[in-house]
Amino acid sequence: MRIPQKPPPMEELLAIAKTPDRFIEILSKVTSPTYDGKYLHWEDVRFRPPPAGLSPKEWWFGLKMRRRNDDRLIPLKDSSGKQFRFAVLDLMTDLLHQIDRGGGTFVEIPEPITNAEQRDRYVVRSLMEEAITSSQLEGAATTREVAKQMLAEKRKPRDRSEQMILNNYVTMQRIVELKDKPLSPEMVLEVHREISQNSLDIPDGAGRFRRPNENINVSDVEGTVFHTPPPATELPQRMEEMCKFANGETPKFFVHPVVRGIILHFWLAYDHPFVDGNGRTARALFYWQMLHSRYWLFEFISISQFLRKAPVQYGTAFLQTETDDNDLTYFLLHQCETIRRALKELHDYVARKSSETRTCLDALHKHPELNHRQQALISHALRHPGFTYSIASHGSRQAISYATARADLLRLARLRLLEQRKSGHAFVFVAPKDLEARLSSRKT
Repeated sequence: MRIPQKPPPMEELLAIAKTPDRFIEILSKVTSPTYDGKYLHWEDVRFRPPPAGLSPKEWWFGLKMRRRNDDRLIPLKDSSGKQFRFAVLDLMTDLLHQIDRGGGTFVEIPEPITNAEQRDRYVVRSLMEEAITSSQLEGAATTREVAKQMLAEKRKPRDRSEQMILNNYVTMQRIVELKDKPLSPEMVLEVHREISQNSLDIPDGAGRFRRPNENINVSDVEGTVFHTPPPATELPQRMEEMCKFANGETPKFFVHPVVRGIILHFWLAYDHPFVDGNGRTARALFYWQMLHSRYWLFEFISISQFLRKAPVQYGTAFLQTETDDNDLTYFLLHQCETIRRALKELHDYVARKSSETRTCLDALHKHPELNHRQQALISHALRHPGFTYSIASHGSRQAISYATARADLLRLARLRLLEQRKSGHAFVFVAPKDLEARLSSRKT
């Protein structure tokens, strides 16, 4: 990742339009703040052919003038005291509308998620996915499969990477509990403490702001500094301002809840108040904001899985904002698109699982004696022959007690729908390769 070139200063741009006629001519050729449906940064504009009769700088000047018409200033300020801002665009309005429809505020809610018998499984899946990928974004090296096994079996973490993932998992559960409370600096510290305990190079760094003698910046392994946060002495006041914004006390104009959540994500990351764990905390606070704003379907999605697939674009969205006059529109558009994709993935996943469930029910209709948990496990086993289930993992996935999980699995073993084996001192249960045939041949 590299730092985008900083655009020419406004003083230089204003000197380009030397006469009112030239100013009008530029605006007549640049009629929109976007180009070809994109909100371009100077880094892109300077390499593209400008509209006929304009230089790249004149084109950029025209774009800047159009963007100023839609500017909204927010309380977040950079280290020099200059406010951040964002533009209200048709492009963003369309994305927000799609998020509203898919995020639980309108009517397009997947039926299985409203089903109490299935809801817990979707929650556990999303919590695991977000815990793992958010930690991997910050350097956790554990594989997804090993991490999911650790969480499902409630095994103690064996290294720092696994500790990060477990912390994230516990924190995301805590965010759901905190969703109805207003954000406060104390809550921010609590979230950071949960998310970073026993995983920091500085042992006492969890749940406290960085100190003036702790020089923290965002850089790569080669030493390139991408961001230097505000001084530590400003953090108490800056956190107070951030919480006022999160709670809707500022600014005086309407800010769409999704926009507010994304800005809260950026704000925490920009201020970088902790010695480590800032990214994970920022994303956790985004989830708090969305659930606090009654976008309840966000309990079931993971945005970090998409951020992890394109970490350079994620980092670039931060840098474009900082290098172009504190314009948050870049970060907002990037995150809105990420959220839209995450919601689509959830809806697609639910539709796919619903289809698979219907297919499996054709085979399971001969077994009305199986409860919904056992049917879900057999549905999974049909697609994963040879898969091994433990009492602990079944209990964790279904959010049930050990005794109930044990009874579920022993019943399936007696019905010969699972094979019971000994592993060390415990029993495990294996999906037989001929499970479909066993289901089809079994009589009720």
